[in-house]
Amino acid sequence: MRRITRPLSLATAVTGGIVLAGTLTACGGSSSAADAKVVTVYSADGLKGEKNDGWYDKVFADFTKKTGIKVKYVEAGSGEVVQRALREKSNTQADVLVTLPPFIQQADGKGLLQKYAPAGADQVAAGDKASDGTWTSVVNNYFGFVSNKKEAVPAPSTWEDLLSPKYRNKLQYSTPGVAGDGTAVLVQAMHDFGGEKPALAYLKKLQANNVGPSSSTGALAPKVDKGDLLVANGDVQMNYAQSKTMPNLNIWFAKKQGGTPSTFALPYAAGLVTKAPHSANGKKLLDFMLGEQAQQEVSPIGGGFPARGDVKASGPDADALARLLDGVQVFQPDWTDIDKNLNTYVQDWQNATGS
Repeated sequence: MRRITRPLSLATAVTGGIVLAGTLTACGGSSSAADAKVVTVYSADGLKGEKNDGWYDKVFADFTKKTGIKVKYVEAGSGEVVQRALREKSNTQADVLVTLPPFIQQADGKGLLQKYAPAGADQVAAGDKASDGTWTSVVNNYFGFVSNKKEAVPAPSTWEDLLSPKYRNKLQYSTPGVAGDGTAVLVQAMHDFGGEKPALAYLKKLQANNVGPSSSTGALAPKVDKGDLLVANGDVQMNYAQSKTMPNLNIWFAKKQGGTPSTFALPYAAGLVTKAPHSANGKKLLDFMLGEQAQQEVSPIGGGFPARGDVKASGPDADALARLLDGVQVFQPDWTDIDKNLNTYVQDWQNATGS
């Protein structure tokens, strides 16, 4: 057994049945009697509430109550959790990995995930799960932006709007290649501008207003709500959930001048980690997250969209989420291409923006 004591840039706390661990203990893929009633989750941020009132908080507490299994939860940016799992590949710490595209594909390609189809996975659309059964979406979501309702007036609606001098040092987007939503900025720009070169030409101009890098998108919305920033990137699930306690958040979708706003699905996808120390517990948690009760709570508690097609969201939150997407075109990125060329795209972005 080896105790990892490296400091983390990750959340550390204890709440209800969730243990947010700053240091983790593992036994090379096997469980001792002392820690058999535990499951460790590495996850991208967004599903845990600012006040312990998010979807993860509810689901993990219910899971612990039902099974007696405590959840150790480690949170970071979408790319960071994959890189951490990769560094620990010879001494696996995590049981379940949850992250956004293209990082879930990246994790799969690096052999970090083993095949397991949770109960209910047959109700998840083919495009929202791996064809080889290594990961399955548990919460559906869409890319977007936020602006400050009071100070960003009139509200921005186009990419061109963001080049205005009024956004200088008042605009920030999370880092492509590190954060899932940051990578999504690049994906969205490539779609809207018709390719990598025109997208990078635009982002080079935008850099004059950009505050600088951020490894986590979740930290940006609070700054927008306070007015420290006027615009930031995000995603519908996280920002809608945040808007309940951050009244100045305006969720919007970018377009080119004269064009139509668009977005793409950016689901939280979960997989069982290869050589998971508590594999059986990881399977139980995946089953639970994709269960009908947890899926019905995605919209009212998590601010997202159920991953299962047979679970229909209803109520005021589901209605509000549907209105946000009204008139917004949803396109399908080529995740195979993005996964294959991600390092090149990120390097090109760094060169173009001087980041």
